This record gives sequence, C-alpha cells and structure tokens, in this order.
Amino acid sequence: MKDPVATSASEGSRARLKAYLTIAIVVVLAGLAWWLQPSWLYGWLKVLHVVAVISWMVGLFYLPRLFVYHADAESGGEPARTFIIMEQRLIKVIMNPAMMVSWVVGLWLAWDGFGFAGVWLWVKIAAVAGLTVFHVFLSRAARRFSLGENRMTARQWRMANEIPTVLMILAIIMVIIKPFA
Repeated sequence: MKDPVATSASEGSRARLKAYLTIAIVVVLAGLAWWLQPSWLYGWLKVLHVVAVISWMVGLFYLPRLFVYHADAESGGEPARTFIIMEQRLIKVIMNPAMMVSWVVGLWLAWDGFGFAGVWLWVKIAAVAGLTVFHVFLSRAARRFSLGENRMTARQWRMANEIPTVLMILAIIMVIIKPFA
C-alpha cells in the first residue's frame, strides 16, 4: 500500500513562500532594530533568547528519547517509519530554527550587554557550542535512522540523553552565578 502524501505540491509551495516571507520580515525587523537600538530592545531579545533556548532544549531532550524507542522498533516497520517522520519534523521545524535563533540572539546579547567580556560568558558559549555539536550528532543520527543504519543501542541512546543536561546545567550556572566574573 502506498503511503499517503502529507501535503500536495501546491500546499508545499505556499508553505515555502510563507516561510520565506516570514524570514524576510524578521530580517528586515532585525535590521531596523539593530539600526535604531530602541531602549526596550535588549529586554525583548532576552525573552526571545530564553524562549528559543527552551524550545531547542526540548528537542535536544526529546530526540534521543525517540531514538531509544526507534532503536527497539523493527527496521522498516510501521513504528520505525513513524519515528522517522517524527524525528525529521522535530529537527526541521523546532530544533534547527530554535538553535539558530538561540545563537543569533545570544551573540547579539553577549555583544551588546557584555562586549564579549568575562570568562563566565566564554564558558557559557563553549557549553552552547557543545550543545550545537550534540545537535549535529543527533541530526546525523536521524539521517542514519532514516536509512536503516542506526549504530547505537537503546541503552546507548539513553546514556547520550544525559549530555545536553550536563551542558545546560553548565550554561545556566555561568549565566546566573557568573563564577568567574
């Protein structure tokens, strides 16, 4: 039986056009904000940064959990196909945009608020770089899962699920405690 297509080509084209238009609007607004530097901008950027980081972290926690179940699913079976769709959508719709917003806004805040000064800030940036490396690792693992080439057991994926927790705790300590300030 043939799998039903989630969207038609015309719906996909409309969605792509909406996405590009939204991106263009955001880039224009960001350029205006950078140029005008209104007094309220920094506070709202912090809000945007926290929301993006939370969204990204949700994906970094949930995707390895999906891999745990996917590793136990029969390759090529209905559950495995469902996991592939879930994993790909999680990465493309939530994790990638949230990571990009976290980085762009976070770097802006680091520059505007701290001038990139402070050991605590660089340790935090290193922790976020570690989260980014883990994100790339997960994205590649999802691609391997989609090809039926998973290399890790469910138990290994459970253990890998702890990596973002440790890096997140380090970043939060740096931001709140600022131990090297």
